[in-house]
Amino acid sequence: MYKKILIANRGEIAIRVMRACREMGIRTVAIYSEADARAFHTRYADEAYCVGPAPDNLSYLNIQAIIEVALKAHVDAVHPGYGFLSENPHFAAVCRTWGIDFIGPSAEAIERVGSKSLARQPMIQAGVPVIAGTPGTVGSPQAALETANNLGFPVVVKAAAGGGGRGIRIAHTPSDLEAVLESAQREAERYFGNKDVYIEKYLEDPRHIEVQIMADQLGNTIHLLERECSIQRRRQKIIEEAPSPFLNAQLREAICQAAVRAAKAVSYTNAGTIEFLVDRNGDFYFCEMNTRIQVEHPITELITGVDIVKEQIRIAAGEPLRFSQEGIKPRGWAIECRITAEDPSNRLMPSPGIITSHRPPGGPGVRLDGGFVDGDEVSPYYDSLISKLIVWGETREEAIIRMQRALDEYHIDGIKTIIPVLKNVLAHPDFQAGTYHTKFFEEEFLEVRA
Repeated sequence: MYKKILIANRGEIAIRVMRACREMGIRTVAIYSEADARAFHTRYADEAYCVGPAPDNLSYLNIQAIIEVALKAHVDAVHPGYGFLSENPHFAAVCRTWGIDFIGPSAEAIERVGSKSLARQPMIQAGVPVIAGTPGTVGSPQAALETANNLGFPVVVKAAAGGGGRGIRIAHTPSDLEAVLESAQREAERYFGNKDVYIEKYLEDPRHIEVQIMADQLGNTIHLLERECSIQRRRQKIIEEAPSPFLNAQLREAICQAAVRAAKAVSYTNAGTIEFLVDRNGDFYFCEMNTRIQVEHPITELITGVDIVKEQIRIAAGEPLRFSQEGIKPRGWAIECRITAEDPSNRLMPSPGIITSHRPPGGPGVRLDGGFVDGDEVSPYYDSLISKLIVWGETREEAIIRMQRALDEYHIDGIKTIIPVLKNVLAHPDFQAGTYHTKFFEEEFLEVRA
C-alpha cells in the first residue's frame, strides 16, 4: 500500500480524499495556487506546496509544476479528484512515466472514452444502446444540416471532448442550426481546447441516470447501482438521489448490466460512471462515461456501505475488489444537495467572499463533505461549490424530510448561498412525487434561472 499520496485538487474533494488517506495510514500532499495559500485543504494535508498563480491554467492545470512537487515530496501516487486534470490522459501518462501511480484508469482508457463521439463505437459493439447520431464529429454547417435532417429535428450539438454540461446546444429547426453549431464549437474550444462537436437526436424531457462502476486490474468489474441526477441548472447537477425513483427492478437490472458491459468494452479499471438518458417509456441510451470520481459519489456510499475513494486507492495499488456483485446489498435512500456560493436574489450569480460563520447541520443520517471553515474565502477564480450535504433515510420520504431539516439547520454567513432554492425544490410536488426530469428546474424555477 502507498505511503504518501498527492491530491491534485482543492476544496471539498481534496479534503474527502485526504480523510480516506488518513484512515488508511497514508500521508498526504496538497497543492495550492497563490489564491488558495490559506485554504482549508492546505492546512489539513501533511504537506502543502504552491504550484502557481491564481488562474487554474497556471496552477491546478500546470502539469509540470505538479509533477515537480510530486517528485520533491517523494509521493507514491497522485489522486486527481474530479475536474481539473482528472480526465486528462496526458497527465495520467506523465505520472506513470515518472514512476508515480495515477489513481484512476489508464491513460489509454481515458483516451478511448475522452471523445464523446468516438466513445459511441465501443458501446454499440458491446450492445449498449446509444442515441441516433453522427458516427464521428461534424464540422461544416452543410454536413450538420444534412445529418440533422436525417435524424429529424430537434437535435442536440455536443462537444466531442466535453463534460459537465459544457459545449451543448439544442437546434429546434433548420434555421437554428448554424448559430447553434457555432455556439457549441466556441464553448467547446474555450473549455476543452477542442472545438470538435457531434450531433444526436434530442430526447424530450429525459431522466439523467448514471451507474457507478468499479473495476480492478484483475478483470473484475461490478456496479454499485444507479444515481438519479435529473435536477439540473444549465446542465449542472444540483440535487442527486440514490436509488432513482423512476426505475423499477427490471429496468434497474438492465441499465446496470449495460454499464458493466460498457466498462468492459473499453478495458476500464478503477472507479467510473456510465451516464444514461432515459425517456418516458423507460428506453435508455448511453450518454457518456466519466473516468473519475463523481461529485455525487457519497449517496452511493451511503446506500451500499462502500467507501469508493478507499477502493480507488486499493485498486490503483493493485489490490483486487473486496466484494462481488452479489455482495452489494443496497439499503435505504440517500439524497445530496450541492451547496454553492450563488445569490438566489440575483439569478444565482456567483457570490464569492469570506465565510464569516459556518454552522453545519448534524444529527442522525446527516453527512457533510466540505472544503471551507470559518474565515475561509470562496474565491472568484474557481467553482463556487462550498460543500455537499448528504442525508440517508430508511425510505425516500424520510430522506426528503431529513434533508429539509438539515437545510434548515445549515447557516453560512458572509456570502449568499443556493440553500433557499434547494428548500423550494425539495418542497415542490413533482420532486416529492419523483416525477421530475432534466427540464424540471428550468421550467419550474424561472425566477432564479440564469
